[in-house]
Amino acid sequence: MKNSDHLPLYGVGPLYGGIVIALTAAGCVAGSLVPFGKVPQAKTPLFIIGALLIVYGVSLWIRAVLVAKLDDNIKENRLVTGGVYSHVRNPIYSAIMFACTGALCIANNLLFLPLFFVFWALMTVMMKNTEEKWLTERFGKEYINYCKRVNRAIPWFAKKGDKK
Repeated sequence: MKNSDHLPLYGVGPLYGGIVIALTAAGCVAGSLVPFGKVPQAKTPLFIIGALLIVYGVSLWIRAVLVAKLDDNIKENRLVTGGVYSHVRNPIYSAIMFACTGALCIANNLLFLPLFFVFWALMTVMMKNTEEKWLTERFGKEYINYCKRVNRAIPWFAKKGDKK
């Protein structure tokens, strides 16, 4: 990527989202067809956890895209590190991961809940091999320092002593 180019507007998001949503749909369908893994006693708690994860995922997406005006920042070649981006580097991908994990919880088949770790691993591999390289090339030390204090996938508080 040349320095004069701006970052891709969507990056690998559509591919990641498509894969995670397809795996979630497959897990929900398979979970309804395979009685093994269903725990009737866990139906209500899993439903509540699933609904909360979906609401959290939607909230995360709204804060990452709409509140942070991400499209405008990408077009202007600005590194976004405030707001929700001060808690997680990839909130859009995390939003998809949490919402899809919530759907799997609601499906109430414990066999498919480990897909969360597949979603996380896929995000890690995709980010390291694409967007993190682009951002390091574009923003250099500023992005490297940001990565040191903010988690890639799981929203968390900035590391102590490293807040800007």
